[in-house]
Amino acid sequence: MQEQQNKSRTESIPKISDSLPDPCPFNNSQHYLNRELGWLQFNHRVLLQAADLRVPLLERVKFLAIAGSNLDEFFMKRIGGLKQQSLAGVQKRTIDGRSPDEQIAECYEVIKDHQKHKQKILIDLTRELAQENIFICTYTDLTETEKNALRSNFYDNIYPMVTPQAIDPAHPFPFVSNLSLNLLVNLRYPGSGELSLARVKVPVGRGAPRFLPIDDQNRFVLLEDVMANNLDMLFPAMEVVSCDLFRVTRNANTDKSEEHADDLLALIESALRERKFAPIVRLEILPDMNESHRGLLAAELGLDQEADVFEVNGIIGARDFMQLTALPLPQLKDIPHLPIDHPQLTKGRNIFYDIREARFILLQHPYESFASSVGRFLKEAATDPKVQAIKMTLYRTSSDSPILDQLIQAAQNGKQVAVVVELQARFDEAANIRLATRLEEAGIHVTYGVVGLKTHAKVILVVRRDYKGLRRYVHIGTGNYHPETSRLYSDLGMLIYDKQIGQDATELFNYLTTGYTPARRYQQLLVAPKSLKKALLAKIEREIEHQQQEREGHLRFKMNALEDGDIAKALYRAAQAGVRVELLIRDSCRVRPNLPGLTETVRVVSIVGRFLEHTRLYYFRNAGQEEYFIGSADAMKRNLEHRVEVLVPVTEPKLQQELWKMLETQWHDQRCAWDMQEDGSYIQRQPKPDEDHPGSQELTIQAAKKRKNDVMRQKERKGKKGRQRNLR
Repeated sequence: MQEQQNKSRTESIPKISDSLPDPCPFNNSQHYLNRELGWLQFNHRVLLQAADLRVPLLERVKFLAIAGSNLDEFFMKRIGGLKQQSLAGVQKRTIDGRSPDEQIAECYEVIKDHQKHKQKILIDLTRELAQENIFICTYTDLTETEKNALRSNFYDNIYPMVTPQAIDPAHPFPFVSNLSLNLLVNLRYPGSGELSLARVKVPVGRGAPRFLPIDDQNRFVLLEDVMANNLDMLFPAMEVVSCDLFRVTRNANTDKSEEHADDLLALIESALRERKFAPIVRLEILPDMNESHRGLLAAELGLDQEADVFEVNGIIGARDFMQLTALPLPQLKDIPHLPIDHPQLTKGRNIFYDIREARFILLQHPYESFASSVGRFLKEAATDPKVQAIKMTLYRTSSDSPILDQLIQAAQNGKQVAVVVELQARFDEAANIRLATRLEEAGIHVTYGVVGLKTHAKVILVVRRDYKGLRRYVHIGTGNYHPETSRLYSDLGMLIYDKQIGQDATELFNYLTTGYTPARRYQQLLVAPKSLKKALLAKIEREIEHQQQEREGHLRFKMNALEDGDIAKALYRAAQAGVRVELLIRDSCRVRPNLPGLTETVRVVSIVGRFLEHTRLYYFRNAGQEEYFIGSADAMKRNLEHRVEVLVPVTEPKLQQELWKMLETQWHDQRCAWDMQEDGSYIQRQPKPDEDHPGSQELTIQAAKKRKNDVMRQKERKGKKGRQRNLR
């Protein structure tokens, strides 16, 4: 068992390239890693969490489901986009030297290896689930009594939702929806040899679970298995010759140009309708499907039978395993994490007093509560009679988010409320259209940002009439204003009372609501696409200058992805000058570490744990005058040039110390960290045999609790001294 555990910890993810390039100028494509292949490696790291025996069993099942869902989205977004480029005849190569067709081909090879790993992990998980009396059964394994009970349940609760569709000259091949499970049924008419085909959609997610419970003992059978064995209900008196399962994935790239749109809302609604009928980019089948049916499906769906058809050895649609993670078995899950209330935000006291007194309050989610910090900030702003206006950006949030109710309440209380809703947040477009409509109906001023740019910044501005006049309070964060993901994603935020940042936030919202750019000047904020990229490049060059003047240059960036070619080249220049470059990159990173003579001072680390790392943090040593910036922007071309993003400086020494401690904790993680090798592969770190390292995320939980306890003890000491003075 220990040997297997050690293997799961150290398994190296497949290499992007087997050969290392020789050092050469910065425009050599071989020095850069491919974004798509880098992301696939990240998803493989997620999958390997499902094989890590240190992770509780149902959490491992969750990682299996997440990896499956991630891969679905990769086909919908990334493969779909590459196919569009290929069909359009795009020949332009990426900075790593690959054409769209070459990227697709290499991605497919990596995905096939990934699926082999997933099948092995699934077999192991199924066996371990059985050891915990959680069984995934086949229909043929059941007793007649159990089959009859399932048949009755299917007839009463699922059968009415099922619509079989014939495939023949009178009935053309039916529309197949995205990510749907389907049965291709081959039928024979009674008394003749004539065959016919029909398609039956498996109604998963429409009131029917994928894993149907057999009894109350955590035994399940797949819905498609039950349907395949009860087809006589759908085709009475017909002989079922064969039944094959298949699943399709459609392209999600239906973006239209905003430049000449008279109504952006109508444009997005039109794009959503088109997405439903977008071209199919992947067909998943089981290995036992016969060649004629495989060819028929590929032809009808417009796919290359050799390239675009993926055989799945096991259960198609791993994302549905998320259902099993809801089982009430706490012994098979992580110990629940309860975020603490930030110690500087006093219960029962007006939150604006706390912010004004501290000036800057750093928030670390999910370690510190989103609800009692950002949520409370908005809640009190909505009811505080001194608050005159609330302005905020919304990229993603939940449909039942209390934030929406608070904004509506603020408007009802007579406050000026302005919300910039990003209608083009991928896969949340429909939800954002609904929430925008709801906000407008409540009298809130809703805008959709600047034409041609996505608004990805995370900013709230509250204008309050205090005893000395109007004052501005600001929140800037790295994560969405989404109460659900705030408990699952690792993010930073800051509540701010600062005149210059308040003025900058005002300028930002004036820009977002009008689109007018002349003479906009930001004193503290770095805003994309106006100044952010230029500022980052200039600060990297400054580190090079410091290094050349024998003052240690040091950069440490933490983000989701590093894709922008100009930033990557600047980091190569910095490394060649001797600047220490430390990159905490969750998924794809173009920069190769440890290349002799080029990136010997570069290290790249990826953290994968129970929380999704989502923080963006930029550190510059600046010859001892250290600078820290947090915000919404990854170092990606789309973020820096085609989105409205914001970074805010963190200048308070105490808060800088907190950020450095967080970075150090992750940099020295021996539990959740993966080190990128010079060839682009990753190896997970191993603690020493006599160590049980808890991992950086667990250490951050402990650090948050310690900060709160320290503050509470300080308050108790101050209170005690005050009482003693009163006694004297």
